[in-house]
Amino acid sequence: MIEKLLKSKKIYGGKILNFYVDDVSLPNGKNAKREYIRQPQAAAVIPIISRKKIVLVKQYRYPIKKITYEIPAGKLDDGEKAIDCIKRELAEETGFTSNNIKKLISFYPSTAFSTEKLHIFVAKNLKKVKMRPDEDEFIEPVIINYKKALKWIESGKIKDAKTLIGLLYYFKTLR
Repeated sequence: MIEKLLKSKKIYGGKILNFYVDDVSLPNGKNAKREYIRQPQAAAVIPIISRKKIVLVKQYRYPIKKITYEIPAGKLDDGEKAIDCIKRELAEETGFTSNNIKKLISFYPSTAFSTEKLHIFVAKNLKKVKMRPDEDEFIEPVIINYKKALKWIESGKIKDAKTLIGLLYYFKTLR
């Protein structure tokens, strides 16, 4: 089942995404092309305000031309640990910090065409700080209760994959 790399060609290199086309040898001896994106790992967090309330972020996502509701997240900087990324993103995007952050799950969002690995955490005992979004981020923290979040999932108001996975996994296993 293993495919062997014959040749790799970088098609585009950007700030976050790098596009490649590789020639590979298949297990049956034939050759094929594989198109994919190399990108950094990412981390996301479910900020828990109380036994019944969480924080989501409302933001416009250009690729789909829609406003979304998501758990806060960000890309890991070179050499950065996922937990450090989460502490930074939590403060930047929600205006909260926490000393009680635990890992929930890690997964690959799209193994067919991306190397991205996403780590989801849960943050409790939140403390309010000044929100510091990146200069190109226009986001709004939204505090909602668990039942409303589940209704938003059922109604399709929440469509973001990391948010669906994180919230449903949390509600099913840990709550």
